[in-house]
Amino acid sequence: MQLEGFSHISLRANSPIKFEETLHFYNAFAFKKCLDQLRSNGKEQTNGDDEENHIRNVWLKLDTARGNLTNKLIIKLSLSASAVDCDQKPNEDVDWGLEEQVIVLITKDIDKVRSQLQELGASVQDVPESDSEKLYALDPLGNVLLFTNKLAFPGLLNEQSHEGVPASIEGAAQPAEQPRKIAVLTSGGDAPGMNPCVRAVVRYGISKGCEMYAVYEGYQGLVDGGSQIRRMDWKSVRGWIRVGGTSIGTARCKPFQTSEGRLQGAENLIKRGIDSIIVCGGDGSLTGADVFRSEWPGLVDTLKDANRISAEQAEKHKHLTIVGLVGSIDNDMSSTDITIGAVTSLHRICEAVDSINTTALSHSRAFVVEVMGRHCGWLALMAGIATGADFVFIPERPPSEDDWESRLCNVTQRHRDLGKRKTVVIVAEGALDSSLKPIKADHIKSILCDRLGVDTRVTTLGHVQRGGSPCAADRVLATIQGVEAVRAVLTAKIDTPSPLIISRNNRVATCPLMQAVELTHEVAKAIQEKNFARAMELRDPQFAEEFDAFTASTILDDCNANIVLPDHRRLRIAIVHIGAPSGGMNAATRTAVRYALNRGHHPIAVYNGFSGLVRGTMQDATWIGVDGWTSHGGSELGTNRHVPGIDVDMGMVAYQMQKNKIQGLMVVGGFEAFSSLVELEKGRKYYPSLCVPICHLPATISNNVPGTDYSLGTDTSLNAIVSSCDAIGQSARSSRRRVFVVEVQGGKSGYLAVEAGLASGANTIYIPEEGITLSRLQSDVKHLLAMYMDDDADMSEGRIILRTEDVSETYTTDVISNILKDEGHQLFDSRTAVLGHIQQGDTPSPLDRIRATRLAMRCVQFIEDHSSNALDKAHGEKQPVPVELTDCDESVAVVGISGANVKNNSIKELLPITDLKKRKPRAAWWFEHRPLVDLLSGRGMFTPQAQKLLAEEHNSDNSSNENSSNNNQ
Repeated sequence: MQLEGFSHISLRANSPIKFEETLHFYNAFAFKKCLDQLRSNGKEQTNGDDEENHIRNVWLKLDTARGNLTNKLIIKLSLSASAVDCDQKPNEDVDWGLEEQVIVLITKDIDKVRSQLQELGASVQDVPESDSEKLYALDPLGNVLLFTNKLAFPGLLNEQSHEGVPASIEGAAQPAEQPRKIAVLTSGGDAPGMNPCVRAVVRYGISKGCEMYAVYEGYQGLVDGGSQIRRMDWKSVRGWIRVGGTSIGTARCKPFQTSEGRLQGAENLIKRGIDSIIVCGGDGSLTGADVFRSEWPGLVDTLKDANRISAEQAEKHKHLTIVGLVGSIDNDMSSTDITIGAVTSLHRICEAVDSINTTALSHSRAFVVEVMGRHCGWLALMAGIATGADFVFIPERPPSEDDWESRLCNVTQRHRDLGKRKTVVIVAEGALDSSLKPIKADHIKSILCDRLGVDTRVTTLGHVQRGGSPCAADRVLATIQGVEAVRAVLTAKIDTPSPLIISRNNRVATCPLMQAVELTHEVAKAIQEKNFARAMELRDPQFAEEFDAFTASTILDDCNANIVLPDHRRLRIAIVHIGAPSGGMNAATRTAVRYALNRGHHPIAVYNGFSGLVRGTMQDATWIGVDGWTSHGGSELGTNRHVPGIDVDMGMVAYQMQKNKIQGLMVVGGFEAFSSLVELEKGRKYYPSLCVPICHLPATISNNVPGTDYSLGTDTSLNAIVSSCDAIGQSARSSRRRVFVVEVQGGKSGYLAVEAGLASGANTIYIPEEGITLSRLQSDVKHLLAMYMDDDADMSEGRIILRTEDVSETYTTDVISNILKDEGHQLFDSRTAVLGHIQQGDTPSPLDRIRATRLAMRCVQFIEDHSSNALDKAHGEKQPVPVELTDCDESVAVVGISGANVKNNSIKELLPITDLKKRKPRAAWWFEHRPLVDLLSGRGMFTPQAQKLLAEEHNSDNSSNENSSNNNQ
């Protein structure tokens, strides 16, 4: 029989003697025991008949080679008194090759196998041929085995294939072309996300047929060589996705800065056949890598001349490929929107500042928090936005006033006069004033204590910012960039500059490595030249905008007078929440209220959605009334799913808007909010009071709103799911052989399952975009069986599968779990976990808070832009302000994130690309991540035909095949 495509072979013995003989027989041919089970057969146990009341299963595996990949040949040997008598053997006078069922093993040394069979006392039948030999033998159960030195023959294996070759008998079959050898190293300061990056590089490289190596201790390991350069296999990076820092280490290396050190590093690489390096680090580490590449030809010549490498090695390794990945918590690399580790570091800062807020509030204190960032203020600025700090100091944008101390005191005092009990100032370690004089935390403390008499404390977070498990965003970023780095290696050309893997406009891209490094150095140069506008320009696209958003929404003082609108342009703007609560709703409301007030508008808070609007449940929003809302989860205004025109009367909505003189409406919510805008736009032709600017700020964990890449709450939800999966995975690992089927929300959108699956290292996912079929479940069972067979018997892993709640009415979470449990042949069991409303999260994540601030400010600006013409016209003609401020299509829109930008998309533009029935856009940018979930979990790495099995059904049922003694499953 042909072995490829089968999960295992099942053999049954009806007596302990036969069982032990068979076990000894296969052990002699390097089959190793990977699991030994004893279970009850369901009968009542009596003394003295243990063997009759129990079934013993031993699982054996044999490593098999396919090219440079290793697969497993699995045998399940069962001891059961109910097994059919196996004493009848094939007649020795008949050609055993005519048997219907034959186990085929390919070997290079037939004589060695023959000698081993003789020692075992096995029956043997030789079949010599002109160009090969075939040797038939019987195992103790009477099964026929064929040993052959021919790699292919009709009906068994493809002539060009080496699939199914037992490595322990033959030795690894060498492919025609040597595999590419790629090394990965981490250097510079550690960053959360480096481990997920290394994991993705190693596993994706292996999936592309490469030999993967890790250089331990950064460039120091490259110089030291030896055990510091290690071959990595699939299991080497198991579990790394949830581990912070870098497991392969990083160290400062002065020897590598010398030519002799680089020469030694080159020798160590060449002797291992490595000609490609993927480096994850900061600008210094990446510069060192590019220098290494530029010197490579000269280093190779020097090594050859000194006879340290052979001429053949020199010829084979004439060129070195370098690919860079940016691992930096500071987010200080130009040309990329975000770097690996930055978001997790921001999480640590926000967690600390949120904790500080409570003690500051209790004692009415001021806290000055110093965060990292010598030349980059990204962490300080984003932490200031996310925590609602009163002031931030960053190197790229020093205070414009020479006497910044007085302004700090004025702002602090004004905030406290309004009733604020706490003051939080965040300062980057490299913060400067306009004269390039450092601004230090202790100096700020002295100013607040001496001038205002405020009890002030200083907190320096230090290396706490580097610690902890990577957040969901960093895991996803590191994973997709790691995959792209391997692709860049495989497509690199000799004459092109070393590429740097970057994130731009929400997509992974590449740019010349040294160009990005030079632009990064230019930031420091621009700061030293006091060209602060250029320094801001060199940061990511939204950096300057977010700084303005922070200033406009956080600081209330006389310096904001220049942003106040003239009286005739000031509006009454209502803010309403609708749909399910999600992280960031309150942060968006806070920013909208404060920015509106700073612009001179009159913000109105509407409680309990459109139902509350109909009842007139609203009140004026105040600056101090929304203080502290950035860190509040859920919806402080209250929310429900009532859509105007469907669930509530549209006429009453229009009446209340006219009665309360609402001149602009900001709707914060998910797909119900989108549906509300559709209905409100339809109602305009009947109700003039609806002819005002109406905008939708997307906020839903499902991320199913058209017109935006991200909705508020998605990042918070992903972190909640990933945190839960980490805990569930820990339980699964402790139980060893257990699979958890975890149900996540998302409706008809698979966004949460795909991104959380990528971030948690899930085994597979089930999403509405693909659905579930019986064949898919069968292939997943095969995959799980293969992986558990591949595990060491005492070191098996727990595994996770994610299922979107609405993927199937038939294949529920419990049904899938039960199928896995029954089909697992006791190799593993299965449990379920339904996360439910835990996924809405508690405290909003920093990313959701930052997005909320940016989008809310844009929403207010949208309302201003679409009302200005009517207001200016009425003011110029000295007429009363009209009820109808606008009726153009563009004035009813979704204000969403598109790449790195914020874009206004009108409802009429979005309707053609929206599936209203399934409540989601017709296309999704995140779906391209879907294949990586299966690939990085090992799909296709354990059986040669695993990819084919994804689309195939089992040809027969495993349990029915076990009813005969000599069958093969």
